[in-house]
Amino acid sequence: MNDRSPLPPNYKLSAGSYRERSLLLRFLQRSYRELYPDRDFSHLAHTVEEYFSSQTPLWWVEYSGDLSASDSGMPSATSRGNDRIACLWLGNSVDQVSGERHAHVFLLYVMPEHRRRGIGSALMHHAEAWARNRGDRQIGLQVFTQNQLALELYRRRGYQPLSLWMLKNLETPTELDR
Repeated sequence: MNDRSPLPPNYKLSAGSYRERSLLLRFLQRSYRELYPDRDFSHLAHTVEEYFSSQTPLWWVEYSGDLSASDSGMPSATSRGNDRIACLWLGNSVDQVSGERHAHVFLLYVMPEHRRRGIGSALMHHAEAWARNRGDRQIGLQVFTQNQLALELYRRRGYQPLSLWMLKNLETPTELDR
């Protein structure tokens, strides 16, 4: 398997830079707003400032075609050429069982009008190749349970649940709290 992401025609992968942290922040906020439209995600600026570095690489997918001419038949705000329509941000995590460092997907986001074209799968292929090349034996990610499209993508690529992250809203008492 090679390092090249098998992107569809008119899509190109390019490395991001630290100077693009404001664009990374916009993509990160957009991804969360899709799932939680009524929430404020200004705190994500701190996440980018804290974790985005030369050790946490970023890649962009640019689109250089004309969406209005695509098979979707739906023109879009990103139908002009050379738009960044997807991003992949990787970092590090530690396996809590083995103690080994491994790659972690901080963000994989594809703009809605470009989904279901193989871009997410191509980005995951790229992430996995990057992790293998640096000697990682596994790669991890976190996905929201209501993000069914992402869950399907990861399952098709062979990802399996390892643990379950559980939260309790302390503002809403349960029977046991009374």
